[in-house]
Amino acid sequence: MKNIFVSILLVVGFAFAKAQSSSTYIQDNYTKTSQYIPMRDGTKLYTVIYAPKDTSKKYPIMMQRTCYSVAPYGEDEFKTSLGPNKFMMEDGYIFVYQDVRGRWMSEGTFNNMTPNIPGNDVKNTTDIDESSDTYDTVDWLVKNLKNTNKKVGQWGISYPGFYTAAALPDAHPALVASSPQAPIGDFFFDDFHHMGATLQSYLMAYPVFGHQTEGPTTESWYTDKWDNMNAAGNTKDSYAYNMALGPLKNVTENIYPDNEFWKQVTEHPNYDEFWQKRAITNHFQDVNHAVMTVGGWFDAEDLYGPLTIYKNVERNNPKNKNNTIVMGPWSHGNWARETGTQMVNHIVFGDSISTFYQRNIETPFFEHHLKGKANPNLPEAYMFDTGLKQWEQFDVWPPKQDQIVFGFSQNGKLLMNKAADEDASFDYVSDPLNPVPFRSEITPVTFTPRAYMTDDQRHASRRPDVLTFQTDVLENDTRLAGEIQANLEVILQDITDADFIVKVIDVYPDDMKNDEKTPDHITLAGYQQLVRAETFRGRFRNDFSKPEAFVEGQKTSVNFPLQDVLHTFKTGHRIMIQIHSTWFPYIDRNPQKYVDNIFEASEEDFTKGTVKILGSSEVSVGKRPEFEIMNSSPKN
Repeated sequence: MKNIFVSILLVVGFAFAKAQSSSTYIQDNYTKTSQYIPMRDGTKLYTVIYAPKDTSKKYPIMMQRTCYSVAPYGEDEFKTSLGPNKFMMEDGYIFVYQDVRGRWMSEGTFNNMTPNIPGNDVKNTTDIDESSDTYDTVDWLVKNLKNTNKKVGQWGISYPGFYTAAALPDAHPALVASSPQAPIGDFFFDDFHHMGATLQSYLMAYPVFGHQTEGPTTESWYTDKWDNMNAAGNTKDSYAYNMALGPLKNVTENIYPDNEFWKQVTEHPNYDEFWQKRAITNHFQDVNHAVMTVGGWFDAEDLYGPLTIYKNVERNNPKNKNNTIVMGPWSHGNWARETGTQMVNHIVFGDSISTFYQRNIETPFFEHHLKGKANPNLPEAYMFDTGLKQWEQFDVWPPKQDQIVFGFSQNGKLLMNKAADEDASFDYVSDPLNPVPFRSEITPVTFTPRAYMTDDQRHASRRPDVLTFQTDVLENDTRLAGEIQANLEVILQDITDADFIVKVIDVYPDDMKNDEKTPDHITLAGYQQLVRAETFRGRFRNDFSKPEAFVEGQKTSVNFPLQDVLHTFKTGHRIMIQIHSTWFPYIDRNPQKYVDNIFEASEEDFTKGTVKILGSSEVSVGKRPEFEIMNSSPKN
C-alpha cells in the first residue's frame, strides 16, 4: 500500500519537482516562511513563501495554488526545486505555494472544481470561489511582503492548472501574467469523462478527490481508501481486472461506497447543472492580463482543457493581445522536467525539448510581464508538429488552411478529398462482453493511463469489431492542422445505445527502422501510431444534458470533435482511420441496451449488436466544426 501511495503522489502532485545540480541551492539562496492568509469568509489558507535572501532589489511574486500539498512542511524543510523551471528559480522570484481550502494544512471544505461566481470581486465579502481566494491571497501578498515589485504571476499543472485558469475571471490588478498548464476545463470533458463516457481507467484516482479532511493535516487522509480496490483482483492486468469488476454498480457497492466524488459522478451521469456550473471554460470574460496556456499533444488527462481554455479566452477577449497557446510533444506535465530524450510510449520526438520550452518560451514570458525584460514576441500559437518533430509558429489557431475530408470506401480504402460512395455501408458486431483493448500490451492498473496516446494500433486493426480504413502510400507530406470533426451516419441493430471511437493513425512504412531509443520488444516497421482519438457516448448526440435512446434500424447522425492536431504524415507513410464502439478499460462499457443511468446497469443489460457506418460518413480537418463542445454548456 505504501508503494502505491508514493507512486500516486508522484503522478498527481510531486511529479513536477525537478532535481537541481546543488542539493542546497534553495537553502543557500532563499528564506522559507509560512503564513495563514485569511480569505473574505474568514477561512485561513496555509501558504508557504520562498523569498530570495538577496534583499538589495525587489522581486515579482510567482504563485501556485494546489490541492496536492505544498510539502515539505516545516521551516527547515525545503523543496528540491522552485517555480516552473530552474532558470526562473536561479533568476530570482518570490515563490509562493498555497494549499487550497479543505486540503492539507488549509482550513475549510474541499470542493471539486469549485463553481465560479461571475463578478465575485472585492465588493462581495461573503461568497467565495477560486477566483476570490486567489484575489484575496494576491491582495495580502502585495500588501505584506517586503522586497516585491507588486507584480504577480501564477502557474500550475493539472489541477493547479485549473486553479490558475479559475483565477482569470475577476483577477486582482496585481496579477499580470498567468500560465494554466494542462488545466482541467470541465470535468465532463476532461479527466474523468470524455464526451459523456466515463473513464474507468481513472478508478484509482477517486480516493485523492473523494474524501474530506477532519482539519489541517500534513498526513494523507485517503491512503487506506485504495484497500478495497487492491483487494478486488490482480492489478497487474488492467483489462482482466476491470472485466472482473463487472458493471460499475459493483464499484459503488464494493469499492467506493463512501467516496464523495464517485457518488457525485454516479448520481450525475448527464451534463446537468452540477457539471455545467463547474465548467470554468464559460467564465473568461474581461480577461485583461497576459495568459499563456500550455499543454501536451499526448496528454491523456487534459487535452481538452488547454485547447478550450485558450480558445475561449481568445474568443471572449478580442482586445487582449497577450493570449498565447503552447502545445508540445508531451504527456501530462512532461514540459516541467527534462528527461533528455522526449518519448511518449515507444515514440521518440527529439532531445531537450522541455529545456527549449523552459528557456525560450516559458521564462521569457514571465520575465517580460513580471520584470519588464525584452518582449519575446511569442507567436499566437507555438505548436510542435508531431510528425515532422519540430516546432512551428502560427499567428492564429486553428490555422487557416484548406479543409481535408476523409471518406470511407470498400476494401478498407480511406479516401482523401474524393467523392465517397454514399450508398456503401460498413458494419461490425460490438460486444461489451468482449471489448476492444485500448492498449497493445498488457498493462497494470495505474492512477491514470498515458502511454496509449501514441500506442501501436495493429492489435485493434486485426479485430473484426474495428473498422479500419487507410490511404494509399502518400506521395507527398500531408499535414493535418487544427480541429478534427467526425460526422458519422449510423444504424444500430439489436441495441439501442452505443459509443463511437474514432482514431486518426500514422502508419509507418514496412521498412521503417527503429530509433536508438526504441524498446527492444518493439518494431517500428509497419507501426500504426495513434495520433488522435476521441470517444463519444451516442446517447448524447443531440444534447449532453438529455440522453436519448437510438431507434433500431433508423439512420442517425452522430457528430463530434476529436480535439486539435498538428501532425505531418510523411511521404511513404499512410493515413489510417479506425472506428469502433468499445475501448476498454480506458472508457467504461456501454451496456448498449439503453438504460437511464449506466452506473446502475446490471449484467443482463449488456447486449451485443450490429453497428453500421454509412458511406455518407466523413472525418474532416481544417475548419472550425459546426458542433463545438466548447460552447455546449450554458453561461452560468
